[in-house]
Amino acid sequence: MNKSMLNLSGKVVLVTGGSQGLGSVICNQLAVSGAKVILHYNQNEKSAKNLRKEINGNIEIIKANLNKKSEIKKLISKSIKFYGPISVLVNCAAFGSKKVSEFSKVSKSLWNKTQKINILAPLILIQEFSKQKKAESVINISSIESFIPAKNHEYYSISKSAVNMLTKSAAQEFGHLGIRVNSVSPGLLYRKNIGKEWPTGIKKWQEKSPLGKLVNPQDVANTVVFLASEFSHSINGENITVDTGMSCVQAW
Repeated sequence: MNKSMLNLSGKVVLVTGGSQGLGSVICNQLAVSGAKVILHYNQNEKSAKNLRKEINGNIEIIKANLNKKSEIKKLISKSIKFYGPISVLVNCAAFGSKKVSEFSKVSKSLWNKTQKINILAPLILIQEFSKQKKAESVINISSIESFIPAKNHEYYSISKSAVNMLTKSAAQEFGHLGIRVNSVSPGLLYRKNIGKEWPTGIKKWQEKSPLGKLVNPQDVANTVVFLASEFSHSINGENITVDTGMSCVQAW
């Protein structure tokens, strides 16, 4: 593990969807920064255990199906048993990020599962999180698709747009308790073999991006650490876009 410029010692952080992808990078960076991390997973137990072994620090893993309301409600109370009250909640778990469907053919089951995991789960977790005395910060992982829907991915874009409004609403609701709620919207994230999986999309992104590159997941993780730290005490109800400048590119 590399050192971090920000110190999160004394903070306990629950990260949903932390066993793979962006969630695993966030968990690692939080641990590097001194936080005690609780990594939530659903199906990827092997990945969760491997990551716990790799980090080799103050990290525990917990299983919960965010498609089931009963398990969502119990996640905070179960997590508290590891290190005590949760200081920071990171809602990173999401459904549908890679699945496409024509807008006119979006099924009821696809719609319901996406909304349940991407919207209902964060809502319930924030509600339960806010009941604690030591609750400090919530960080919701949104997407640049929350601003401009992608073709055949609109159902996902709608859910992420709702995440942005959930962020602002919760910031307004729980601010008097000293709880800050913010979101981070990543652009196209680099991952292994993405160039082989989607060469045309990668080429278009790199040509249009002012920085000419994909988003490094580490940069998103660093943004999460910043929002969890003492350096962001006056930031509340905001969305930070991490997209290599793509959102400033003229669309016409």
